[in-house]
Amino acid sequence: MRQILYLSSSTVQGDRGDLAGILEQSRHNNAIDGITGLLWSDGVHFLQVFEGSTLSVEATFARIVKDDRHHDIVLLHNERIAERQFGGWSMAHRRTNDAADLYDVRMQRLMSRAAVHVRARFLSIMQTGAI
Repeated sequence: MRQILYLSSSTVQGDRGDLAGILEQSRHNNAIDGITGLLWSDGVHFLQVFEGSTLSVEATFARIVKDDRHHDIVLLHNERIAERQFGGWSMAHRRTNDAADLYDVRMQRLMSRAAVHVRARFLSIMQTGAI
């Protein structure tokens, strides 16, 4: 198993419709490839962690790097993991109508098995709003 965590900037800033499209496409591809993970976006940046077989994770990241909706991609970590840290779901995100406090509780629950350095990145963004 492999896990990648990256940060990128969106080329379609503020376009919530495109985020919905990205999520739909990601969920479809991830289900086929056996990828699980977590995606955070503020409409300008993406922070995503995903995991699965080494072949699937590397192919997924290669697609992301070639995706023209992303630029300034920073690979924060790429490492082998013994087991999934994000369970059996494809990709969680905050919907527009989700209350911030309920979303934070949900995110913390979803990250309960995540490695400390992964959880720290997401929690820092959630608390400060800063990348």
